Amino acid sequence: MLDITKELLLTKYNINKEVFDLSEKALNDVEAQFKIYDSIREYNQYKVLDAFQKERISDSHFTNSSGYGYGDIGRDSLDLVYARVLGAEAALVRPHFVNGTHAIGTALFGNLRPNDTLLAISGKPYDTLHNIIGIDTDEKIGSLKEYGVKYKQIDLTPEFKFDLEKIKAELLGDSTIRVVHIQRSTGYGWRNSFTVDQLGEIISYVKSIRNDVLVFVDNCYGEFIDTKEPTEVGADLIAGSLIKNIGGGIAPTGGYIAGKKEYVEQAAYRLTVPGIGGECGSTFGVMRQLFQGLFLAPHVAMEAVKGAVYCARLMELAGFEVLPKYTDKRSDIIQAIKFNDPDKLIQFCKGIQKGSPIDSFVECEPWDMPGYKDQVIMAAGAFIQGSSIELSADAPIRAPYIAYLQGGLTFDHAKIGVLIALSNVLKTK
Repeated sequence: MLDITKELLLTKYNINKEVFDLSEKALNDVEAQFKIYDSIREYNQYKVLDAFQKERISDSHFTNSSGYGYGDIGRDSLDLVYARVLGAEAALVRPHFVNGTHAIGTALFGNLRPNDTLLAISGKPYDTLHNIIGIDTDEKIGSLKEYGVKYKQIDLTPEFKFDLEKIKAELLGDSTIRVVHIQRSTGYGWRNSFTVDQLGEIISYVKSIRNDVLVFVDNCYGEFIDTKEPTEVGADLIAGSLIKNIGGGIAPTGGYIAGKKEYVEQAAYRLTVPGIGGECGSTFGVMRQLFQGLFLAPHVAMEAVKGAVYCARLMELAGFEVLPKYTDKRSDIIQAIKFNDPDKLIQFCKGIQKGSPIDSFVECEPWDMPGYKDQVIMAAGAFIQGSSIELSADAPIRAPYIAYLQGGLTFDHAKIGVLIALSNVLKTK
């Protein structure tokens, strides 16, 4: 770190010498890991460039449709580019998805029918999906449960592996199972995310038992962290958010669904209405941003991963338990830090907020956030509201008080944000 940068951080944020010393060691330790992720980034950049060129994208695709949006060539071509990039038959990429949860819900509602069963084989899904599925509630809000879709869940083994025996027993014993749900990322859990190779193995196992089921993968936070995506190793359908990895920090909103053509089409009928599907939907002048965000995404996603790797090593050197470890193979952009203390957790998030370009002058506080059972604290000083490819940190306020850091449009910003956050924590008595 240049002396002038160090001096700026000392005077502006009161970062102590101990933290700087830990940072220098962390940077040295993660150097080999950074080279691995640079090679993945380079491969994915070529893959995205090739998709743009094969679909002959030009300025004419940066459309600004209104009304019905019939014949929007920008929208339709973006679907084709996404399908190529993700190794899928088809894709549905729309600014009309309000978040990743909406895209996932649309995929599930579009492909499940009354008396079908949804089987989650990676444990309980992320908190915001509970209301969609109807887990632990009889509230009348239009959940899958209300529509007669049953739900079953198989928890991971104590070693955080798929429970193959239970999966086989359920698939053979229940002919109503229509969709098998897998969550690639950890959510608010304490495990490593599943690698694409691990996803390929479990998908192959499921298909060897029941080839008629649809395997769905929640791909949020995972795009471009490997050279392959779940649709390239057998997943029938995936979904994610454009304000996470794949939007490159440029997409202002939206989500995507990709996979087998018939399943994407069923999801499109749920997004709009049967008979119209993806043929309608004006795009409000955001097509250039969606194309450009996708083009930048391989680079931006790896900047976020480097920030997470650095954070893991720095916090570990400071005495905290982290997951993944800095040497672990990663499959998403999330870094978990266990504090075992609510005050330290809150101060870490407040430090990330303090280091943000937007709203750095405010302090985040735990609150009753819609869709969550526990109070949640969220540090998110982002250019795009809720963007988790930008540096952010959030956590449910529940033991053992784990913070989940993600994002960073540039590694330099992620590094500075984490330095400020750690300094905040060390001041907590």
